[in-house]
Amino acid sequence: MIQAINKYRRKITRFLTKKLGKNSYVKVEPSQIKSILVVRPNHRLGNILLITPLIEEIIHHFPNAKIDLFVKGKVSEIIFENHPKIDRILSLPKNHFKEIFLYISTWFKIVSKKYTLVVNANHSSSSGKIATKLAYGKFKFYGIEQENKFEQLSDYIHFAKFPVYNFRAYLSKTWPDLSYTEISNLTVKLSPEEVNKGKCLLETITANQKKTIAFFTYATGEKRLSKEFWNEMYAKMQHAFGQEYNLIEVLPIENTSQIDFKASTYYSKDIREIASLLFHTQLFIGADSGMMHLAATSTTTLGLFTTTLKEKYQPYGNASRGINTKKTSIDECLNLVQNLIQE
Repeated sequence: MIQAINKYRRKITRFLTKKLGKNSYVKVEPSQIKSILVVRPNHRLGNILLITPLIEEIIHHFPNAKIDLFVKGKVSEIIFENHPKIDRILSLPKNHFKEIFLYISTWFKIVSKKYTLVVNANHSSSSGKIATKLAYGKFKFYGIEQENKFEQLSDYIHFAKFPVYNFRAYLSKTWPDLSYTEISNLTVKLSPEEVNKGKCLLETITANQKKTIAFFTYATGEKRLSKEFWNEMYAKMQHAFGQEYNLIEVLPIENTSQIDFKASTYYSKDIREIASLLFHTQLFIGADSGMMHLAATSTTTLGLFTTTLKEKYQPYGNASRGINTKKTSIDECLNLVQNLIQE
């Protein structure tokens, strides 16, 4: 029942917010921007990780500012734990019909503080547009700048890079000579203690000094590859790399395996712990999922795409890349794995 209500609610809000919001451009010096609200009311791990390059872009241009986040669920508190520039995290409850008073009070919090700049991280989010409109902010960016010079770039449509390019175009209206750095990778800022813990965990699992290839056989819905695919993939990986590398399967929260637990496994519900372990692996292989994006923060990642658009969601940085499994055979995939681990 609740799912049906949410479905119609989203359709209605998209229609009502289709033309909502007009960018208002910054008219002060960067040093005068002290408080920024970033809006991304979503609870999924992958979607929150995909805004981390935008967060780093904002910090680059406004290093003196503190940033509040308007999000959903608890995952943002984990991803941005101890982040030096994140001040407050305003989290809508994941199931707002069950926590209606918390849901309403969280919305009120974005009008209780005056922000110099409000940034909507996803221009197609209806709730993001509404929050940006309601927020008490002097200057507002709704997530897209029409007809900007970055549209011609080959990676413009990437879900993590699109908001960064549009934010740059937005700022260029005020500062046409704005300087840029390379767009940040997806980021989870691990402490030295967390990194060391990940090393110890991996050594406990492998009990040797060989390098490790980690893989994740799960994904939601149609993004999940079949058992037949993964059993063939694992058998060929074992033959090609099993002598020189450890092969470990990272298990999902559901604690299931598409290869029926044939490999050594690692299971944890701790997102930061998972990232710390993956930091010490040579390569991660997995379908389009939050786990794939989490791996991309720490290690070279090979994303396997079936239904979602590779160009929009593929991992990048650390020599990472994505492939379309409908156009790439398992043998071709293994050749790519060989190239990646040799880089």
